[in-house]
Amino acid sequence: MTTDYIVGIDLGTTNSLVAYMQGDSPVVIPGEDGLNLVPSVVALDQKNQIVVGNAARRYLIETPERAVYSVKRLMGRGFEDVREELKLFPFQLADDLQTGEVLRIKIGDRTYTPPEISAFVLRQLKRNAERFFGAPVNHAVITVPAYFNDAQRQATKDAGRIAGLNVLRLVNEPTAASLAYGLDKRKHGMVVVYDLGGGTFDISILKLHDGIFEVISTNGDTHLGGDDIDNLLIAIALDDIRGDLGLDLSHHGEAVARIRNAVIEAKIALSSQPTAKLDVDLPGGKRYQREISLEVFEQMIQPIIDRTVGPCKQALKDAGLKPEQIDEVVLVGGSTRIPKVRRLVQDLFQRVPHTDLNPDEVVALGAAVQANILGGGSEITKEMLLLDVTPLSLGIEVAGGVTDKIILRNSTIPASATQYYTTQVDGQTNVAIHVLQGERELARDCRSLARFDLKGVPPMPAGLPRIEVKFLIDANGILRVSAREQRSGKEAEIDVQPTYGLTDEQVENMLLESFDYAEEDFRQRQVIEARREADTILTALAKAKNNHAWHELTNDERRKVEELEKTLVRVKDGDDYHAIRTAIDELNQATMRLAELMMDTAVSTALKGKAMDDTDMDEGPQAGHPVAKADFE
Repeated sequence: MTTDYIVGIDLGTTNSLVAYMQGDSPVVIPGEDGLNLVPSVVALDQKNQIVVGNAARRYLIETPERAVYSVKRLMGRGFEDVREELKLFPFQLADDLQTGEVLRIKIGDRTYTPPEISAFVLRQLKRNAERFFGAPVNHAVITVPAYFNDAQRQATKDAGRIAGLNVLRLVNEPTAASLAYGLDKRKHGMVVVYDLGGGTFDISILKLHDGIFEVISTNGDTHLGGDDIDNLLIAIALDDIRGDLGLDLSHHGEAVARIRNAVIEAKIALSSQPTAKLDVDLPGGKRYQREISLEVFEQMIQPIIDRTVGPCKQALKDAGLKPEQIDEVVLVGGSTRIPKVRRLVQDLFQRVPHTDLNPDEVVALGAAVQANILGGGSEITKEMLLLDVTPLSLGIEVAGGVTDKIILRNSTIPASATQYYTTQVDGQTNVAIHVLQGERELARDCRSLARFDLKGVPPMPAGLPRIEVKFLIDANGILRVSAREQRSGKEAEIDVQPTYGLTDEQVENMLLESFDYAEEDFRQRQVIEARREADTILTALAKAKNNHAWHELTNDERRKVEELEKTLVRVKDGDDYHAIRTAIDELNQATMRLAELMMDTAVSTALKGKAMDDTDMDEGPQAGHPVAKADFE
């Protein structure tokens, strides 16, 4: 009987993870490389095949025009929203974008929407989970920043659908962190979750009582995170290089990618040591070198970190709390490892923040807990209840261009609310409904989510029609709006389709394409893995030829090995998986005797009194294994 697995996914700006409940504890599922973190990087290799995660990171330096990272910052956003940020990204948008159209990003000679790129990451996490369980994984809980608006949430759901996942719930990242935290700290009290990740900042205040996790206020900035620190350091480095070396590298994608890699390493190093060095090879044989002290680093990033203070104070104000009323502070996101950030949080909330949780993993672990709850729960989670909130007010435009808020921000969701309106003109038969999101009083200052018309209202004197407008937010934070004229029964409704979301038809086409190309995708995957194995084998054989055991083979044996080696070299870069597989197996068989001779020589040398380390043992395989399968790396 097949188990219907439900996993929790943290789809992050910098890294992504997938987790599940193992007994009473959430556990992260490692990837093919054994690492828990899957970098949110997508690239096209030289054969135009998609590469994801750690395997894609090298393309950021070697061919940055064929790689994309931090795409989460583009989810559900339009060109005008991201115009300034794109200057620091090495990738480009499609040339034929129309106003209001979903963004499309160039990777090599192809273009993809942000949800499609995120779907590649989700597919990799799905594969990791399926390999781990040995069974299909079709259901998931995916986390999003608490301050993600409707368009960004819808784009995340689109990505899940494209990846072949049934997204059971979108959960705010700080709320997910509180779930993971609550497993260890089941008590009453107020908890602050301070989440400074790669691309977003969230602050949430939660009330813990009797197994209920209630978010009582949330705030944040969807354009603030570790990427901003990286971009600041890059800008400083580019200025240094322009002034000291006379090089303008602002449009040199590969050089900017190398600098980005160097400043990220320096930032990580400064979380645990007093100084770090930047050392980057530049075009024209030049080199950029600089040593940064922790003190200078903290001075440089102070303005960025200070931008988290305002949302924190607003969240406290919204919750009606003072810092001394906070019981616990939890840190989430890799950027909270920076000592300056931890000191700021401690000063702000007058509490030493907890650092015993892995800030990179805690959101995924919480998502796994929520997945477990939705799946029926275990003894430890079945009594838990998660109450989330909507981060921004929702309403409609009324006469005079004023915003009338129907659901207020920080309302617990799922939520619904109803307001009643009438007409302004005698005989009016059509009522335009303009749905808005935001806190400003005027409609022009809020985000426009959708427009629709209530048609067919019987002509009546102004003020006589009674129009009921109902807002319903589901557990994912997705909005449905309906309007009904009560006297006539005429009604209309809309599932809010964000301005920059994908249409249902676009998502459906992408799903159909993923099904249509599933067999071809699998075939290409087989070829890629076979090529990788072939390269390993050929490297091992080259090293083995330097061992004197090679000369103990007969001329015929050496000739056969070399012929099979040439065959593998000839076929390995082709697309015929069976030809590559056959060549690998034949070379493995032919090198079996060589492997045995190398082991015999090593053992004999050791018995004569020489240490094993003094022999060529590190260049030989284990006894009984063909030389082609030795791990020489």
